[in-house]
Amino acid sequence: MLLTNEGIRSDKEEYIKKGYNLPDYDRDVIIKNTKEAPEWIHFGAGNIFRAFQGNLMQKLIADGIADTGIVVCEGYDYEIVEKMYRPHDNLSILVTLKSDGSMDKTVIGSIASSLILDRDNCEDFEALKNIFANASLKMCSFTITEKGYVVKDASGNLLDSVKKDIDAGPDGTDSYMGKIVSLLYHRYQNGRLPIAMVSMDNCSHNGDKLYDAVVTYADGWAAKNRDDRGFADYVKDPSKVSFPWSMIDKITPRPDQTVYDSLRSDGIEDLEQVITTKKTYVAPFVNAEETEYLVIEDSFPNGKIPLDKAGVIYADKQTVDKTEKMKVCTCLNPLHTSLAIFGCLLGYKTIHDEMDDEDLRNLVYTLGNKEGMPVVVDPEVLSPAEFLNAVLTKRLPNPFMPDTPQRIATDTSQKIPIRFGETIKAYRRSADLSTDSLTLIPLVLAGYLKYLKGVDDEENSFELSPDPMIDELIKLSPEEILKKKEIFAVDLFEDGLGDKILGFYNEMNGQKGKIREVLHKYVHEAMA
Repeated sequence: MLLTNEGIRSDKEEYIKKGYNLPDYDRDVIIKNTKEAPEWIHFGAGNIFRAFQGNLMQKLIADGIADTGIVVCEGYDYEIVEKMYRPHDNLSILVTLKSDGSMDKTVIGSIASSLILDRDNCEDFEALKNIFANASLKMCSFTITEKGYVVKDASGNLLDSVKKDIDAGPDGTDSYMGKIVSLLYHRYQNGRLPIAMVSMDNCSHNGDKLYDAVVTYADGWAAKNRDDRGFADYVKDPSKVSFPWSMIDKITPRPDQTVYDSLRSDGIEDLEQVITTKKTYVAPFVNAEETEYLVIEDSFPNGKIPLDKAGVIYADKQTVDKTEKMKVCTCLNPLHTSLAIFGCLLGYKTIHDEMDDEDLRNLVYTLGNKEGMPVVVDPEVLSPAEFLNAVLTKRLPNPFMPDTPQRIATDTSQKIPIRFGETIKAYRRSADLSTDSLTLIPLVLAGYLKYLKGVDDEENSFELSPDPMIDELIKLSPEEILKKKEIFAVDLFEDGLGDKILGFYNEMNGQKGKIREVLHKYVHEAMA
């Protein structure tokens, strides 16, 4: 059984017999319609896209609500498209791992074409320009990680790549974001056509991050007379170009060997995982949890795709902000980071195994319910209590989700400001709350200081996960790290939190088992 157009046609009965949900529509027609009148292009061809956005469109097409698919474009790791998408005719298998151990297996056929964002690839780049010049295009979305929107360094200076692109003008851009903005400029040149630029990355106020990046190029070109100066006005006009906020939530770990073995036993060929030269892990299948949320600000100047018919929530900006803060600051992300830090320190390899550890389970239960929940504002479209309960009782303990603390520990320095800094700010603003009552947030931050030493509780060295600040941080003292507001979003020494964190950190030092001892002691103290 081959995962190709011909394969799913010739082996259709075998696929169905083995429990696969196949595209129940004429895929050739969908591809033709998309080429003629594309409505959705997405940048970022990784696992989250195939597991979530691709499946959303699959549902709309299957239900007869949509008759076009998605064009996906990869601008960072071209091998994803060249070695995975195209050899399989842009098909992939979504394996949904349920907490009862069962799997749903769906062949995703909604991806009509895959392109790479490379000026040297004239055919693909011309195709991208044609898509952006088409009046039918409603949405350009992104899952390129928070780093993808960065145009300035920590001191507020433009990155060298951005300076170079601004000097070169729209036709000479070479950076990822620069090439995207040049395509938007091409849309402007072809009639100032409206479009929604929608970041679906897991970061706070993602629409603003995308807006700031785009405007940096537009203003830079205008200042240097590198383009039609009206372009800057165009991207700043929400009736022409909108930058909605969104909140996204779905866990998609790296391709898992157990899933591979299951699919292989079904008779599917050519399932081998590829690790690209840029260290991306990608396979013809993606494994993901069943739970998913996507809330998007309802701001679409060229009309919106009816994703609400597939479970997406369209809402106003304030509601998106509340759902994002609920998830990122309290109900999921801080718990994930806490498990990532202590999982690495205590030698765990999977998140679900950590949830069998009484100390770690009590850590995230108490952190979420006792320290985080008091500052949550109910967004009303999602219940914070129900969301948190699902995270703690179903999602994190799911034994069939092969997620790892090492993966989640990636880019921790970039995550802490939102995942913990915002809660600290809320406590300081409150007339009824005091940071003096916080125990577990400072304990986790002390654990982070210990994590940066790269030595676990058995005094064995371990490899730190990738992080843009790691080379700098490992050279600093704990006190120097805690004074970096760009990591913690607040002055930790303003009200004694910094001293509390250092106290916990110092208690963790000395001998084997001290991290566990301190964790157990203060988790139980917080539960009291």
